[in-house]
Amino acid sequence: MSAAAKYLPHYTVADYQHWEGDWELWNGIPISMSPSPFGKHQMVLVNLVSELRLALRSANCDATALCEIDWVIADDTVVRPDAVVVCGPPPGGHVKTIPAIVAEIVSPSTADRDRIHKKTLYHESGVGVYLILDPETESVDAYRYAATGFQTLNASPELTLTLCDDCEIKLDPTSFFKR
Repeated sequence: MSAAAKYLPHYTVADYQHWEGDWELWNGIPISMSPSPFGKHQMVLVNLVSELRLALRSANCDATALCEIDWVIADDTVVRPDAVVVCGPPPGGHVKTIPAIVAEIVSPSTADRDRIHKKTLYHESGVGVYLILDPETESVDAYRYAATGFQTLNASPELTLTLCDDCEIKLDPTSFFKR
């Protein structure tokens, strides 16, 4: 540990719950969230969650698609992914179980966080599937958990995912970017 690191404050979920504004907490370090996303980001998010809900219903999955909900990973780590799929019904509060799917929609200000830091955090937390959607390039990077690191999935022309033990859903990634 560097000399400076031992002097950094270390916050917990209890501290986080009293903060004003939009924050995430990564291993005890507060991370300021970007201002509210613009229209294209929101359109992609609505499309993604709608497609996930339809696919879960169609496959009769016991799972729930949610957007912008806090996931409490540990006593010192809370993130707010753009979208998650949790097995079973929606939680009564924050998500406290490992989501089957976590999705982030990148913007120029969040691309490094989503592609590097959150990808590592989500893998270390055991997320089954991580999706990174880029509204500018209209592309989806899809990853499945493996012990050695996330393995890249082919997201074109269709993305087939197995989650919540035995539920298989099929998604058309191009539908996430349609107006």
